[in-house]
Amino acid sequence: MHLGKVIAAGTATLAALLTAAPATADAGLDRFHHQRLTWKSCDDPRLDPLGAQCADVTVPVDYAAPQGRTLTVVISRIPAADPAQRRGVVLSNPGGPGGPGLDAMVDVREAMTDEVRARYDLIGMDPRGVGRSNPVNCHWPRGFALQSAGVDAASYAESVAQQAELAARCVATEGDRIRHITTRNTARDMDVVRAALGEDRISYFGTSYGTYLGAVYTQMFPQRTDRVVLDSSVDPQRYGPVGMVQDMGPANEAAFDRWADWAAARDGEYRFGADRAAIRATVLDLVRRANERPIRLGEFELDDHSVPMVLFVGLDDPRQYEQVANQLRQLLDAAAGAPVEPSPELAAVLGFMLAARPSDNSAQMAIMCGDVDAPHDPSWYWRNIEASRASQPLFGAFADNITPCAFWPGPIESPTTIGNSVPSLIVQATGDTRTTYPGALAMHRALTGSRMVTLQDVPIHSIFGRYPNDCVYAAVNAYFRDGTLPDGDLTCQDEPGRALR
Repeated sequence: MHLGKVIAAGTATLAALLTAAPATADAGLDRFHHQRLTWKSCDDPRLDPLGAQCADVTVPVDYAAPQGRTLTVVISRIPAADPAQRRGVVLSNPGGPGGPGLDAMVDVREAMTDEVRARYDLIGMDPRGVGRSNPVNCHWPRGFALQSAGVDAASYAESVAQQAELAARCVATEGDRIRHITTRNTARDMDVVRAALGEDRISYFGTSYGTYLGAVYTQMFPQRTDRVVLDSSVDPQRYGPVGMVQDMGPANEAAFDRWADWAAARDGEYRFGADRAAIRATVLDLVRRANERPIRLGEFELDDHSVPMVLFVGLDDPRQYEQVANQLRQLLDAAAGAPVEPSPELAAVLGFMLAARPSDNSAQMAIMCGDVDAPHDPSWYWRNIEASRASQPLFGAFADNITPCAFWPGPIESPTTIGNSVPSLIVQATGDTRTTYPGALAMHRALTGSRMVTLQDVPIHSIFGRYPNDCVYAAVNAYFRDGTLPDGDLTCQDEPGRALR
């Protein structure tokens, strides 16, 4: 679709949306705070065996006009294991943004000690616009917006047109509701959930984007927070569709080098190259060839926009190194002309990224674009892409690429400035490829009452409940159990045999 036609088609709607009033008022919420919840089966194979139940919570679409339209936020509750010891609730968010969260506490619960499980009802939540909570669905021709800009200016022009089309579809499909799918409104929804549950304060566990949501809640409702754990933390000043994504470039290049060293030691099996430099050359050549001729794997076609994203998806956990190698082998064989049916794991990744689905991942863009404005000039992104190629030859074109936010109506509120002394525990791996270690340090500085637990030299994103480590788990469990933060920041070491070396 021609870029000019895409933008012209949405001009009238965009103009109308830009005049909408910001959501700033918190008055008139009594009917939401005192609503009666009806608990029922979650009809979920992960939640139901734990005795969980789900409920619909009604919240305003626009908190500046709480008497107006409403939407439904669906929550789950895994009850405290010992009602006699029950302390309160732990709300949660699994990240994304745009990740469904009803079952977010299932894996986290497994990492909790019996003492902690006894004390808390564990609350999952599909945030507004996500999952079962009146989901945003822009009917995109593919599932995932983020992509690499490609190898040259022609590929970048394709990316610009595609991103503009995705934004126009969201505006046309969702109308003015799209502008209220924001982090600040989700934080307000959390406080409605708190009140509807009859709680004076909530504890919280958030990972990835969920750390930003948790920090926003502490900023907006500091008197309503209890024990807050932020796992794999966003830089609150870099959060959004530009800075946060840019920071992923160097981190993923470093993770690729670590994986390449692992693969080079197994060159007889995978045949990518005998050292890091040779493997990098193999992959970059594959990206170039995918630009010249898309790679066919089963029902999918991969070009230079999508090949780097396959590696990006797999490099966030060192236990996936073998899977990444197998997937790259499939791509190389297909590029050489062999008929290749992707493995189930690779088909799942490609389906998520490339296939049109009944429900796409447009909520991610709705949240990020609704939270933080992005530069609108495509040439600004192109300059950054070109400048990144020398130091980030594989991932710079992704990390600096344009997104639908460049064509999105502006946010109705300013981003939240994070800076408070609410106690919290920040947990972070130094090699995190999604929310980087410097970003977590920035969150630690912004939350002056926080302590930080660092997992040293592991390229893992999300630790508690995903990557067992006795040192990290002990710190989190002690805080949830006693409410006592460590006396100072802690550093934990990886356990022998945990990660593939």
